[in-house]
Amino acid sequence: MAESKSVVIAALIANGAIAILKFLGYLITQSPAMLSETYHSISDTGNQVFLLIGIRYSAREADREHPFGYGKAQFFYSFLVAVLLFGIAGWESAKHGYNALLHGETAAAEGAVSLVGFTFPGVWVNYSVLIGAVLFEGYALSKAYQGMKAEMNEHGWNGFVETFKKTSEVSTLTAFTEDIIAMAGAGIALFGIYLTRVTGNYIYDAASALVIGLLLMGFAVALAWENKRLILGESLPGDQEQGLRDVVADADGVTRIVDFRTVFVGPGELLVTADVAFDSDLDTATIDERISGIETALAESEPQVRKVYIEPERPAAGSASAI
Repeated sequence: MAESKSVVIAALIANGAIAILKFLGYLITQSPAMLSETYHSISDTGNQVFLLIGIRYSAREADREHPFGYGKAQFFYSFLVAVLLFGIAGWESAKHGYNALLHGETAAAEGAVSLVGFTFPGVWVNYSVLIGAVLFEGYALSKAYQGMKAEMNEHGWNGFVETFKKTSEVSTLTAFTEDIIAMAGAGIALFGIYLTRVTGNYIYDAASALVIGLLLMGFAVALAWENKRLILGESLPGDQEQGLRDVVADADGVTRIVDFRTVFVGPGELLVTADVAFDSDLDTATIDERISGIETALAESEPQVRKVYIEPERPAAGSASAI
């Protein structure tokens, strides 16, 4: 939780500063790509606020109405971020870039800009802002990278693709994804503005705005899909769940696992339920002790386990025993 919060705060600070710089750059140069990047950074800044709300809300204690706590609030707010990333930043950027292509809009950066007594080519305003954006985003991305790397190391996942598909730390995942898109977007905008400057053809600046919008929408859909799985109640990945089943199956007195289920009730918060058949000659007190031992073993085997519910089933005398 603390790691996710620090990642999101770093992204909030970076995106807020970048949004201001990009908007000033757009006001001076009227570059379509700069306006797309402004939409992008404003959306990112708002998104970090939503993620912080989700982190704070999910920390509330369980109550009667929410007996397993409020952990899924992070899943909801991360899903909301994906929708806003698609609807505001992606759609508006793509629409503006498309209109710029149709109507031949180009940046005013071809002319000179006068600021505080100095005159220089307007395009250098865009270059300066975008390079500054890359530096700010690099800082935020380094924090998010550390958070994702910690997830990979903790669970033994191979690469970021597997982590993207399996992690329940959606705030870190969302911040990491946004930072990557932001770095890519700044690079695309910088390249498009440069080509327009060199060739004198507006199409490169306008096309870069369209590409940025499409990029944002594509990643937004991927983020929404990944959050959907957790909102609906995803189980632990199969190989990890099998490891927990083996812990139960190998416990003293267990003859058979009748049913076994896992589900995430929050980031890094796993609920485990199992119907377990015990030896028919065990008394109630002994079964209670064995269940306590299983709960402890599960928590030690998987740090994400927060709640365990074992339902004992005593097989009929003479019945077959199988795990």
